[in-house]
Amino acid sequence: MSALKCVERKRNTSLRAAMLGIAALGIAATTLVSVAASASADSLLDKIKKGETVRIGFSNDPPNAYSGDNNEPIGFTNTIMLAVLKKMGATKIEPVVTEWGALIPGLQAGRYDVISDAMYVRPERCRNVLFSDLIYVGKYALAVSTGNPKGLHSLEDVRDKGAILVTGSAFASLKNARDVGIADDKILQVPGYAEIVQAVKAGRADAGSGDYLGMKKAISNDKGLELANPYTHSAKPDYAAFAFNSNDQASVDAFNAAMQGYFGSDQMLESVSKYGFDKSMLPEGVKAADLCKG
Repeated sequence: MSALKCVERKRNTSLRAAMLGIAALGIAATTLVSVAASASADSLLDKIKKGETVRIGFSNDPPNAYSGDNNEPIGFTNTIMLAVLKKMGATKIEPVVTEWGALIPGLQAGRYDVISDAMYVRPERCRNVLFSDLIYVGKYALAVSTGNPKGLHSLEDVRDKGAILVTGSAFASLKNARDVGIADDKILQVPGYAEIVQAVKAGRADAGSGDYLGMKKAISNDKGLELANPYTHSAKPDYAAFAFNSNDQASVDAFNAAMQGYFGSDQMLESVSKYGFDKSMLPEGVKAADLCKG
């Protein structure tokens, strides 16, 4: 190889190395910018203080949290959330609707500032979000075909009779079903209540499991379905709260402070009564922090 070609090859090699180095620096710089942007993103409390828009995330989960005819946030948990945010000074609200199973990932990704579709407080969720003070104690129900032909009055009945259960893929009912020993091949997982109703109506499942108010609302206009009566739920009660980003404790503290004097008041109960929420659903003597410990 001639001396000229050797010099040229070395020059090209050095140029490629330099370009790769620049590219690597560019990637590193981009990463640093992204991390910095994430770290400097305003908290919910900061946005309220600055008069900026607060984004609330929820699924179409009636009667808890869902969209009205004009896409306004309605439902009893949205009603409570909006009232408390107003007390905190929020004037601009933007609803963001997503599937139930995508709520926590969406919060972590910054798509919204708080989840207004209250979630059951469980240790595995506490590792990913911070919870407000408790909002309600949950009750469960089974939706079955009219007349309840298989005589299903509990999850244990579903298990013992080899029936097929349908529930939401991220619902607490899924864990409840597994906890009583219903095999996964006997559980049909779907996105939400509308799909639960369709699965039972179509005969793909013998019963649908979910929150009492959610199931009651979902079948309210369907004469082919009813809620199992009586229904026995053997598991301990579940308690729900609003979820915040795991690095936003100041906003949680401010939110809890704003709830004082409002939550459980006659004013609050009157505002949510049309959704079926009543005094019996108020949590008593239980703390979110204790539930996070399991």
